[in-house]
Amino acid sequence: MRQSNFNDYRMLRIDEVPPIEVHVIKSEEDPGGIGETGATAGPPALRNAVYAATGIALRRLPIDRAALAVERKA
Repeated sequence: MRQSNFNDYRMLRIDEVPPIEVHVIKSEEDPGGIGETGATAGPPALRNAVYAATGIALRRLPIDRAALAVERKA
C-alpha cells in the first residue's frame, strides 16, 4: 500500500529517534520554538543513519521503501 499523505505515513516514535543534543543559549529575546529543535533534527539524522547502513543517499521524505529496495539492488 502506498501512503496517501502524512496522515497514514508511519512516523518515527520517540524511542526510535537517534540521540539529539540541544543547547539552549541565553538571550534577551522572548522564549519560543524550543520544542521544535529536536523535531527538525530527526529527519536528517534518520537520513544519515540510512546512508551509513545502506550507502543509499535519500533525497526526499517520506521514505519510499520500494524505491529504497530498488536502489539497494542497483
